[in-house]
Parts: sequence; C-alpha cells; structure tokens
Amino acid sequence: MAIWAIADLHLSFGVPNKQMDLFGVHWQGYTEKIEKHWRSSIGSRDLVLIPGDISWAMRVEEAVPDLQWIDRLPGIKVLIKGNHDYWWSSLSKLKGILPPSCHLIQNNSWTWGEISIAGTRLWDVPGLNFNAVVEIKEEVKKKSVFGKEASEGEKIYQRELRRLEISLKGMHRLAKKRIVMTHYPPIGPELQETEVSRLLEKYQVDVCVFGHLHHVKSGLQLFGVHHGIHYHLTACDYLEDFRPLKIHS
Repeated sequence: MAIWAIADLHLSFGVPNKQMDLFGVHWQGYTEKIEKHWRSSIGSRDLVLIPGDISWAMRVEEAVPDLQWIDRLPGIKVLIKGNHDYWWSSLSKLKGILPPSCHLIQNNSWTWGEISIAGTRLWDVPGLNFNAVVEIKEEVKKKSVFGKEASEGEKIYQRELRRLEISLKGMHRLAKKRIVMTHYPPIGPELQETEVSRLLEKYQVDVCVFGHLHHVKSGLQLFGVHHGIHYHLTACDYLEDFRPLKIHS
C-alpha cells in the first residue's frame, strides 16, 4: 500500500459556473490531468490524502457530484476542510452524503493498519509570510488576515491550534506512521519553525502534508525535513502536471 497526497482540487461538478482556468491557462483541463495521473499511479488499496479546498460548492448537496467524482477514483481517501470548503458542515450531516471510499477528519483522527492520520484546516500562522515565494497581484498583497482583522485572525488560529491538538491526541499510540494533514502551511517555506511545527514534534509526527499556496514561483526548493518531520506542499497546481505526490510506499 502506497500513500499519496494532493490538495486544492477545487472541483466544481456541482457548481459549473466556477471555472479554475480563470486563474491561469495551466488550470485548463486540470481535472482530466488529475484523473489520468491518479488512475495510472494509484491502486485500490492505496491511501490518498486530500488536505482541503475540495469543492467550490456552497451547500452540502452541491458538493455531492464532486465527492462522487473522487469516490470513483481508485484508493481510500482521507479529507480535511479547506478555507474554501463552505459546504463542509457537521460530521453527522456529512456522513449522510459521504461516499464509501472517503473518510473525514474533524476534531478526530483516522487509523488504517499501522498508519494514523490527524489534522485540521489550520489558519495563517503568525510570523509566516509567503509573499517572497508566490506570484501575488498587488491588490491581493494588501489583503491580510492579520491586518485590520488581526484579532479575529488570531482567534481563528488559536481555535485551530486547539483542534489540531485534539486530533493529535486521538492518534493511535502504537501507530508506526504518524501523518498530519493541514490546509494552511504549518511551517515556513525555508523551514522556519512555528508553534505548530513544535506541536507536531511533541506528538512525534513523521509527515505533514498541506496545500493552500498557489502560483508558487518556479525553481524554488521549498519545505523539506525539519527535526525529523517531512513537510510536503501538495497543492495540485504546485505538483508536476497535477500529479498526486507519493509520500510513502
């Protein structure tokens, strides 16, 4: 069994007015690229981690076609919420529409054999700035969670930090592989440590996968291994030709 990761699918089968090619020509036909690489690489017993921004849907029922598309692809999928997953509600409501191959993490953890997975959406981590590694329009640079709404952003971050620790505490104590999924990056692009990375070390995490960063400048060597934890950016447009990343075999 191999473990793969791919984030920021931004599917819109239930809301076809949302088109990702507005964000650049490289997004044209991206779902076909993902499906082609997915089917050619991933087996039915493989694990696929999807760290957020799954669907553009606003309501649960609108997300059903996107979840069904994911379900038809090979593998066992584990999902967490992203900042654009407005359709994501309580676990009790989501279980009513969840396809059989998909599993959700929200204030809990999920164990499969010797692998235990925890996670949360997270939020902008104080002290981290990614403007140097992504191409951002000037009008976007002016918008910051820690600008005029700094107190609100700090509250959300602290809440997400608590949720992450709840999930980490739920990991199986005998697991031989401990993986964390976040949507927002938990560590700096050059492995600047944070409160989040120290928390992952406390719970002896092996791998952390995340997304959220788009339009990353080419030719940069980002993230890597810090204090024994492998950090992987898996936003689908960052990965080569929208190909899922194998993180364990």
